[in-house]
Amino acid sequence: MSRAHAALGARDRLESCCVPSAIVWLGPRANISGVAITDTSPAAQAVLLETQRAMSGEQRLLLAFEMSLFARELAKEGIRREHPEWPEARVRQELLRLAFLPAPLPAPLR
Repeated sequence: MSRAHAALGARDRLESCCVPSAIVWLGPRANISGVAITDTSPAAQAVLLETQRAMSGEQRLLLAFEMSLFARELAKEGIRREHPEWPEARVRQELLRLAFLPAPLPAPLR
């Protein structure tokens, strides 16, 4: 049985666990304000935390990398929908602009 499956089986033990909703602070350069995580039950949050704690450092790093790539592709798709006429280079430039606001893009990237 994988660690993920074992953690999912732990859900029954954790039904009464009370993990408070968290406020996510994205930092001063975030494009959106912090939002409360309210769509996940306390039991599901506990299972997720237990699963993440069972992962090796390498597994967590790979997961973070995959999530970052997914978020980037999702953002690029949103830019493409708003500006279907833009070439791929312009889409990448806009992604960088959005990621680094309010700071201007470095001169070589303009």
